[in-house]
Amino acid sequence: MATFPMAPLFRQSVGFDRFSDLFEAALRNDSASTYPPYNIEKHGESNYRIVIAMAGFEEADLDLQVNRSVLTVAGGRREPESSEDASAVTYLHRGIAQRGFKLSFNLADHIEVRSANLSNGLLSIELERVVPEEAKPRRIEIKQGDKPTLLN
Repeated sequence: MATFPMAPLFRQSVGFDRFSDLFEAALRNDSASTYPPYNIEKHGESNYRIVIAMAGFEEADLDLQVNRSVLTVAGGRREPESSEDASAVTYLHRGIAQRGFKLSFNLADHIEVRSANLSNGLLSIELERVVPEEAKPRRIEIKQGDKPTLLN
């Protein structure tokens, strides 16, 4: 059951074409997106937080970008600054993964990234839903007796 027909979901909706992409991404078994581990939290009606475990990473190792409603968090292991640093440390066991990664989060309409903070090995990204006035519900006046006018 790799395909799921989306047509019944769109019979009574207009402009939700992106949902089919979201469903396909959710159904796809993507094991690469499990590192590093993360939580997505909701605080109140319009505030969200993504918390990502960043053991061994520093701010300079991370890159956060928002492009077309997709938040991307990427990181990579730093190279030693000098050849002396590389020879001074011999790892007997290396259990803290510092491999490169790239996480992508699809943001809903009107979700804005407010801030990012790296503290105690956790990267916290604060998000907020900010709905502009023109996107809020409004009442439509119903006229009686006039012929409908066509909009250009």
